[in-house]
Amino acid sequence: MSELPDLSLLSHAEKDALIRALWDALQASERRNAELAIRLSAAERRIAELEARLNEPPKRPDNSSLPPSRGQKPNRPEKGPRKGPRKGSLGREGGGRLLAENPDQTVIAKAAHCQHCRAALTDADQRLAQRYDRIDLPPIKPIVTRVERYAGHCPCCGATTLAAVPEGMEAGTPFSLNLVALAIYLRVIHAVSYRRLSRLFTELFGLAISEGALDAAFRRAKPGFDADVGAILARLRRARVVCSDETSVRINGRTHWNWAEPAKVPPMRSIGGRLAEGFQNDEVVIHVIRPSRGANVVAEVMDGHRPAIWVSDLYGAQRGHADDWQIRLAHQLRDCKFAIEAGDMIFAPRMKALLLRAVVLARRHRALAEATRRAWR
Repeated sequence: MSELPDLSLLSHAEKDALIRALWDALQASERRNAELAIRLSAAERRIAELEARLNEPPKRPDNSSLPPSRGQKPNRPEKGPRKGPRKGSLGREGGGRLLAENPDQTVIAKAAHCQHCRAALTDADQRLAQRYDRIDLPPIKPIVTRVERYAGHCPCCGATTLAAVPEGMEAGTPFSLNLVALAIYLRVIHAVSYRRLSRLFTELFGLAISEGALDAAFRRAKPGFDADVGAILARLRRARVVCSDETSVRINGRTHWNWAEPAKVPPMRSIGGRLAEGFQNDEVVIHVIRPSRGANVVAEVMDGHRPAIWVSDLYGAQRGHADDWQIRLAHQLRDCKFAIEAGDMIFAPRMKALLLRAVVLARRHRALAEATRRAWR
């Protein structure tokens, strides 16, 4: 309806219908205006939040929980040209690498004649002018041992006897323990991926080994570590102080959580005149990877053990597992640093000083008397 109709031509019923229609339109308009006002208010709040964030300092690994891998690395200052000879390393003067104490072989080079007049030279005419080492690696290639195992048929009883083979030469996988140990070392300690590990063995050692063969070798080797894992868990489950943290890890394209549980193990009492396994303040660490970030992982690892002190961050799944809870001060120090950079000059600086004081006292607490420790606490 673009224009108002002539009201003199309308009946009472038509006027009532017109009034109702105009009222409904007015109510709908008010509802739309209210919704627009709510959206506008939310947009204004969001704009205010974004504008406030523009004035905040950037999140860095040293002022937040941002991992170091995501931090911006500053460029190193350019070095000017070196003046004079290179300084020697710690413990020696300059002049290059130290000579090996026991070289594998020695090459003695002596001149047979003078290069100027061609006169013959004897050993008495010569003196040592240079001595240096030439270091090389021997050609690396796999050593393949063919095992031919015979089975003897007894003409007396008719039984068959399979010949014994030396230890480590049993039938099964063609890869020796040394080779599997090297693969585990490169995979676990240096985090070499399966694909790169396969290429490394092919290109560096001349040994073709597929990713599937590597995985099968690792699976065969796993039971050899189960006893050690059980021993670590046993020591963890009697620890007085347990520190816990978790971080994300990708497995088969899905997010999992790597839980790390380091602990301080108390001294063991004598059992039957001998000390049980364990050492005073000996540190144990176990890593558990699970698809869950919940407290059920802690319950699984601790298996009912409740330590005296639990050290962790403020994540909810890390709470309630011990008699006392110690918050990780490093996280709080980073938060205080961010707050200071964001402009807080009242609370955060004093809180940071208090936390640093606690860290210093923690390093000195063993040298302090019990009464002094209680007073500081």
